[in-house]
Amino acid sequence: MNRTILLTGILLGLLAIVLGAFGAHGLEKLVDYESVEVFETGVRYQMYHALFLLFLAIFGSLGEKHKKRVYLMILIGVILFSFSIYFLALNSLTNFDFKVIGFLTPIGGVFLILGWFLLGYYILTHKGLK
Repeated sequence: MNRTILLTGILLGLLAIVLGAFGAHGLEKLVDYESVEVFETGVRYQMYHALFLLFLAIFGSLGEKHKKRVYLMILIGVILFSFSIYFLALNSLTNFDFKVIGFLTPIGGVFLILGWFLLGYYILTHKGLK
């Protein structure tokens, strides 16, 4: 499980760097300033949670079952939150109206919150940590 979490964190971090570079150096020529800012919010939260996953993978005091639950909450949250934001920010570039998936963004945010909450709960209730 730790290898999967590490590799996912690395992949999400790498993708955040690539998307951030695209947002900083190419996106402003394609969409308005507000859309660039929205896009950057998605990148920022993706990177935060890529780093979160790296921490989770190397944190040795949690069992596999607990790590897997936290991992799934964060992964689902990043996909729903950040990726829906990317599509919404790029909405003006397509014929498809991505506003119809706008409801996924707050659902993704809830999953991110749940991931953080679960990690905190597991740390607080773990008897081996002091």
